[in-house]
Amino acid sequence: MESSRAVYQGLVEAGIDFVVSLPCINLKELLKMVEATPDMIHIPVTREEEGIGICAGAYLAGKKTAILMQNSGLGNSVNVLASLFKLYHMPLLMIISHRGTLGEKINGQIPMGKATPKILDSLDITFFKPDNSKKAFNIILKSWEHSQLSGVPVGVLLDNQYW
Repeated sequence: MESSRAVYQGLVEAGIDFVVSLPCINLKELLKMVEATPDMIHIPVTREEEGIGICAGAYLAGKKTAILMQNSGLGNSVNVLASLFKLYHMPLLMIISHRGTLGEKINGQIPMGKATPKILDSLDITFFKPDNSKKAFNIILKSWEHSQLSGVPVGVLLDNQYW
């Protein structure tokens, strides 16, 4: 399975029907698929914490929510993840393009690439790092199930080697 298609199929199979996104070169093809899906509401945003807040409202309205974002925006999202999603036990699937990992060509991405798993750990947010598309599909299903059952956000980190 191709990398973007595997993530897309995982979202569809999990029943995700509300997706917020931010632009990222690695997510480009996935964003096109989501945008073309009539059964998924897709809301592009300019800030990660704004998108996560929109997901909270959508969840309260009965939607199954996901955010597609780059890890550079995770730092912007710490407060909303801790004080809204974790406090009020709301599920959220975070598909995170993990820049700054092996093979990164932009030096400015590397510090946040190293910090990303530590930030998720400090927030007690479970995350998974599939290394191929076959695993990604199953991990997305497992992650959404875990998020729903536990009422907390779950991350799926897709590093440069995945793409």
